[in-house]
Amino acid sequence: MRQRLLTLLTAAGLLAGSAGVANAGESGVVRTDAGPVRGTVAADHQLYQGIPYAAPPVGNLRWRSPQPVTPWTAVRDATKPGPACAQAGGAGQPSTNEDCLYLNVTTPSRHGRKPVMVWLHGGGNSYLSSDGFDARRMAVQGDVVVVTINFRLGFFGFLGHPDLPDSGAYGIEDQQAALRWVKRNAAAFGGDPRNVTVFGESGGAFDVCAHVTSPLSRGLIDKAIAQSGGCSITWPNNGIIHGFPASSPFVAKDKAAADAVALATQLGCADVACLRALPASAFTAIDRGLTPVVTGNRVLPVEPVDALRSGQFNRVPVIWGNTRDEGRLAAATIPEPFDYADLLKQAYGDKAAKVAAEYTPEKFGSARLAYGAVLTDRVWACTQLADDRLLSRKTTTYSYEFADRTAPVGFFADLIPPGFPPGAFHSSELAYLFDIVPFELNAEQRKLSQQMITYWTRFAATGNPNAHGLPTWPKYQHGITQSLAPNDIKQVNAYQDHNCAFWAAL
Repeated sequence: MRQRLLTLLTAAGLLAGSAGVANAGESGVVRTDAGPVRGTVAADHQLYQGIPYAAPPVGNLRWRSPQPVTPWTAVRDATKPGPACAQAGGAGQPSTNEDCLYLNVTTPSRHGRKPVMVWLHGGGNSYLSSDGFDARRMAVQGDVVVVTINFRLGFFGFLGHPDLPDSGAYGIEDQQAALRWVKRNAAAFGGDPRNVTVFGESGGAFDVCAHVTSPLSRGLIDKAIAQSGGCSITWPNNGIIHGFPASSPFVAKDKAAADAVALATQLGCADVACLRALPASAFTAIDRGLTPVVTGNRVLPVEPVDALRSGQFNRVPVIWGNTRDEGRLAAATIPEPFDYADLLKQAYGDKAAKVAAEYTPEKFGSARLAYGAVLTDRVWACTQLADDRLLSRKTTTYSYEFADRTAPVGFFADLIPPGFPPGAFHSSELAYLFDIVPFELNAEQRKLSQQMITYWTRFAATGNPNAHGLPTWPKYQHGITQSLAPNDIKQVNAYQDHNCAFWAAL
């Protein structure tokens, strides 16, 4: 069941592909700063895949900052994605390949200076890869260049060992290396290197928070979009994945160092040299769920939420939001017998009775739906709104809530109990921004998809999501957020709807 839940929480986009492309001729050749690449060409876009942006982090480069690629002279094939980074099999995509620092570029045209959008995939910094997200519609409709990247995951990307100075954020450093690649090479693909938006979902949204608060990302990003994840989020026992303990997306270096030493002992190693000599499979055999980013190093000198509180962050315009029913995805897959009272006790201890009285099965329709509301409100919505409040004091902030409660469930269908409505579940908005098989949208949902892509790409272009023909999206104020549903885009009081006053007082 745990593996099924991991799959549920992280698999969105796995089956996406790039349809409608043909083999490229010479017109598909682009010269990057490291060498020429040939991609695939279609009538309305070009796609370049598997472009290396850093040297393979293998051997002595394991747990080192990303290094430059070795240049090449012959035209490099860029018609297939690079391999997924080494990872456990919790999301159904096991890999032991550490040679994985590759990116993909989708462009409607190599002419002009289009906004560039750099996508950070979800998977809790433990799973998945960039090739599951077909960005053709976004690129063509929005007239933007979309870059999707692979970066080191799990122990390879986020080991904070005391013998490795400034360690624990190699995956973020990989992303920064990719952003520098974009600065150097965007123009060759029709992009504007002075107009770069980083956007990501779930684990990728945690990483967006890292870039907004990292001094090393200053000047690399001009705007940021965080989808279902931010700086303030924490979760109790079972709060993200059933069976996993309380945690957060970020961990202090002292705790990370203790965890790394314990890992080394578990693997029979006394030093980093021994750890570097182990095969990748020694690490991918250990599935620890979501992987936190280590703070207290040069990448993230302070906790991201503290950076927001102090105002010491990269003050770029942001879109920050979540889905209406985030927690239903986790609640859907908890095995029977479903013991609501025990789950609340595990999560909230002596405060469980107060939560149970506030979130009764009678009020929400069932114990499972009540628990989904607890997870939605406590873990996701109210922490996202806390970020919105802090961000809006210093920078232009737009807040949203994806609210299509009839969103397609795609390959999640067989994991959802009969009669349980998943609503606007965690990751449900992704099929409205990317083409993901087998998520089929109806006519009203396709219209919402077009509206969302326009909002996202106009924001990338101008720092303001508003455009002619779209419902007005005001800047964030006082817990009011833009609700995105088919034929029903409007402002709602998310702070009230998600009972945030209760959680603030608990």
